[in-house]
Amino acid sequence: MTKRLESKYKINRRYGVNLWGCAKSPVNKRAHRPGEHSQRNTGRPSNYSLQLAAKQKLRGYYGNITERQFRGIYIRATNKRGDTGENLLNFLERRLDAVVYRMKLAPTVFASRQIVNHGHILVNGKKVNIPSYSVKDGDEVSVKESSHTLALVLGAQQSSERDIPGYIEVDPKKLTGRFLRQPEHSDIPYPVQMEPHLIIEWYSRRI
Repeated sequence: MTKRLESKYKINRRYGVNLWGCAKSPVNKRAHRPGEHSQRNTGRPSNYSLQLAAKQKLRGYYGNITERQFRGIYIRATNKRGDTGENLLNFLERRLDAVVYRMKLAPTVFASRQIVNHGHILVNGKKVNIPSYSVKDGDEVSVKESSHTLALVLGAQQSSERDIPGYIEVDPKKLTGRFLRQPEHSDIPYPVQMEPHLIIEWYSRRI
């Protein structure tokens, strides 16, 4: 098992959830947290721990992005009109690595980040190798023609673990897709419950 997989599964066990809905996740067999004393009864969680867990789950889901990046996205969400929680999820879903993952061009968000970094992804016909690149409504995202035979891409296409959401249109034969519109929280196919309101409460006391 690679260090990346170990890290991913440790996130699942730390919060006792199957964060990406993977059939092979060890949390399906042992839901307790990693560590020697993980099975001890810790009592009722505090508001602090609930808010922190909500933040770390969402951070982890999008490939364990750095705290600095996540805080920056939160600040952008507060500066935009509308509901801050919805804005936060919208900015996260527009990340290029998240869009590639949603299009089923990569088996995991970590693999999605990798193929973007390595220059296999085009946006409107131009190579973009920045995973945090923000995709706009109507942008076309595709796999570079010379990368169509990548094992990661082919394996992801055959996976039945997740569906493509309605705000993204995909042509699986051409390995292209289009980001259609801003998603709402209810549109995003999270395998576990995400609680952006707790994240807003967390940051509102610290920024």
